Amino acid sequence: MSRLKACFERLAGESKKALIPYVMTGDPQPEVTLPLMHAMVASGANIIELGAPFSDPMADGPVIQAAAERSLEHHTSLHDVFGVAKQFREKDDQTPIVLMGYLNPIEVMGYETFAKLASESGIDGVITVDMPPEEADEYIAALKQHQIDPIFLIAPTTTEERMQKIAAVASGFVYYVSLKGVTGAATLDVAGVIERVSLIRRHIDLPIGVGFGINNAETAASLSACADAVVVGSAIVNRMAAQKDTKAEQTSIIVQDVTELLDSMRQAMDSQ
Repeated sequence: MSRLKACFERLAGESKKALIPYVMTGDPQPEVTLPLMHAMVASGANIIELGAPFSDPMADGPVIQAAAERSLEHHTSLHDVFGVAKQFREKDDQTPIVLMGYLNPIEVMGYETFAKLASESGIDGVITVDMPPEEADEYIAALKQHQIDPIFLIAPTTTEERMQKIAAVASGFVYYVSLKGVTGAATLDVAGVIERVSLIRRHIDLPIGVGFGINNAETAASLSACADAVVVGSAIVNRMAAQKDTKAEQTSIIVQDVTELLDSMRQAMDSQ
């Protein structure tokens, strides 16, 4: 059984929902990512979404774009992402890792090589923001050959017909983008998200994660009532950006800022 499937089944048995924080590999310094990942788990994270920086992150807003730029200043590559995941696995063989990135670096590496290296490093799923399922047959085959779940995005504008196409190829979970636009947008219609998640469940028999616009404990708790997972990205990266000039040896300052947010979200989600 995959780590992702085991995680969601365990949480369902405990009547809990998954908390999925996002961290950009190498932001603000390479030394921060690994201890932050472990600290996130200690603060109640169930799955880690590990960002791979890209120079043209079209789906991301200014906050995560800036994180990618900071990461790329350190020349962070896919190989560095794999390296961090592999180091994480030395101490944690249970928490699933989902790599989130863009297609171009993966195509340059080659689907088979990417899937093999990702699997060997302990990555469990991949969200490839700009890979539509209609064009992903070869890519999906490479991922599944190496027991990696291809995770697809569903937008507020996604038709029911396309949901069915996604259902045919996705595994692990699906990621509902709760807002039109890019990551970090400010206005979230919780009632509308609840209605949309209900519609998605009619077509897709996988756990549903909801992300974009979740920036506090109250919102995380509200959405965890309808979804199987809450994804938190820009709110975390904002806190890291505020400490971007912190020296590498002061990693604990960044970790504390992020884990305070996750602690509050975990507590609010579990009190539902």
